[in-house]
Amino acid sequence: MRLSMVGRIVRRRWRLLAVLAVLGGLVGAGASLLFSPGYQTSTSVLLRNPQESSELLTEAQVAMSSVVIDRAAAALGWNVAGAELKKSVTAEVADGNVIKITGTADTPGRAKRLTDQVAQEYISFSTQLASNTADASAQVAREQREALRQAIAQTNQRIGELHASVQGLTVESVEVRTELESLRTALTEAMSKLDQTDGAAGQANLVVMEQAQRPTSPAAPTMVQFVLAGALLFFVLGVFGHFVAARADRRLRNEPEIAAAIGSPVLASVDVPDEPPADEHPAGPTPWRTQLWRLIRDDLPWDVPRLQVSGDEVSREIRLRRVLARLEGGSHAARRVLLLVADGDATARAAAEQLAAMAGADRDCRTVLGVVGVAASRPTVPDDASVSGVVVVLTTGTRTAWELVGIAEACADAGHAILGTVVTYPARPAGRGRRRRRDEPEVPVEDSAMAGTP
Repeated sequence: MRLSMVGRIVRRRWRLLAVLAVLGGLVGAGASLLFSPGYQTSTSVLLRNPQESSELLTEAQVAMSSVVIDRAAAALGWNVAGAELKKSVTAEVADGNVIKITGTADTPGRAKRLTDQVAQEYISFSTQLASNTADASAQVAREQREALRQAIAQTNQRIGELHASVQGLTVESVEVRTELESLRTALTEAMSKLDQTDGAAGQANLVVMEQAQRPTSPAAPTMVQFVLAGALLFFVLGVFGHFVAARADRRLRNEPEIAAAIGSPVLASVDVPDEPPADEHPAGPTPWRTQLWRLIRDDLPWDVPRLQVSGDEVSREIRLRRVLARLEGGSHAARRVLLLVADGDATARAAAEQLAAMAGADRDCRTVLGVVGVAASRPTVPDDASVSGVVVVLTTGTRTAWELVGIAEACADAGHAILGTVVTYPARPAGRGRRRRRDEPEVPVEDSAMAGTP
C-alpha cells in the first residue's frame, strides 16, 4: 500500500470515491439525528467543608440519584419520566471540592433550565439529609457537647469562688489570682469556639458557585462533524476496498505472468473497442441503473497499467498483421492454426474474429485461422491432425493462472503446440469523445505510418 497506489486509485476512481463520500455524508447526517448530543451546559456546586475523595464520589452519586432526578422532572413539567431525564444529566467530581453537573437538551433554554433545576434539587436534598439525620452517633455528640458546656460553666463559677477567697497582697496571692484569670480566659475562648462550631454545623455546606450559562452552539459532535466524518470514513473505506479487492483478485493482468502461465510468448497486445454490436443495443431507453454505472465506472481496473495505444482502427490492424507475420515465420507452406478463446470473453473473441477475417482476406497469407471457444473451467481442445498449432487469445484480467495452465494442458492433450498468445485490452472507442488521460500518449492518428508505433 504505497502512496503512489493511493494516488492511482483516486485518479482512476475519483467518481466512484466521490459517490461514496456523498453517501457517507448522508449516512453521517442521518446518524447525527440519532446520536448528536444537542446543547450542553454545566454548573458547579461547592462543598464548603473539606471532603475526602470517597465522600466526593458519594456526593456525585447523590446528585444523580433517582430522588433528585425525579424531583427535577416534576419541577420542570416536561412530561418526561425521571429515568428518561437521567440520560441527559451527568455529575462528576472536579478539583477543589466541586461537583460539576452537566445537562443536555435539544434547545439552549431547556439545557440551562435542566442543569439549574438539577443543581437546586441536589442542594435541597443534601440539606434535608443533613438536617433530618437521627443517627445515634450524632445524638451522642450533641449530648457530649452540652455536658462540656455545663462543665465549663461550673469551672468558671469555681474559679470565681477561689478568686474571692484569696486575701491579702502577698506575692503568692498575686500569682494565684493571675493564674486563675488566665484559666478563666482560656475557658471563655474554648466556649466561644464551641458555639461557633455548633453554628457552622447547623448551616448548609453546599453552595452553587455559578448559574449555568446559556449555550450558544450545539455540543460536539455536531451535524457538520458527523457529515465530514461519514464522508471521510466512506472515502477511506472505498480506497481500502480497492486494495482488498486487488489483493483477493487472482486474475493475471500483465503480459509476463500470462506468458509464464501458458508457456508461450506474447505475440502482440491489441486494444479492442469496448462497445457491443449494433444488434445488441436494447430497443428501448437505457435503464437508469445502467446509465449511473456508466457514469461512475472506468474502462480498466485501477491496478492495470495503461496501454499506450491510439485507439483507432489503423493501429489495431497493424498490430493484428504483425501477429499474422509472426505466425508465418518466413514459411511458405500453408498451414491451419486455431485461435482459442475462452467462453464469455467478448473482447478476445472480437479480436480473434477480426484476425481470422484479415487472414482470409489477405491473398498473400498462407495461414488459415479458425476461432474455437473453450470453457475456462474445463477446457477441451478438439483433435485435428491438420492443425499446426494454436494461439490463445484472451483479455487481460479475466483468467487466473490455474485456468491458463488448464488451457495449456488441454492443448498438450490434443497434441497441439501453443504458438503464442495474443493479449487484448478493452478500450473505449475514440468516437465517444473521451478526453485523453495524462498517462495516455498523444498519437497522431492522421499519419497511418505512425499509427501502430508503440
